[in-house]
Amino acid sequence: MDGAVETSFQVQGMTCSHCVNAVTSEMLLLPGVSQVDIDLDSGTVSVTSDKSLDVEVVREAIDEAGYELIT
Repeated sequence: MDGAVETSFQVQGMTCSHCVNAVTSEMLLLPGVSQVDIDLDSGTVSVTSDKSLDVEVVREAIDEAGYELIT
């Protein structure tokens, strides 16, 4: 994807595949997000989007999924 922006976030509280599905579902609802990759071991959520994401919008989506955005 041309012009794609990849951003990584640290999320606390994810421990299983349900966690991954919950966070992925919420993140994919954000405008412009095309892909979400999650590494449970590190708590890293990597997001590919067509523009930079507002951290507060990401924080709200992570919170809605039931987890906490660290950075």
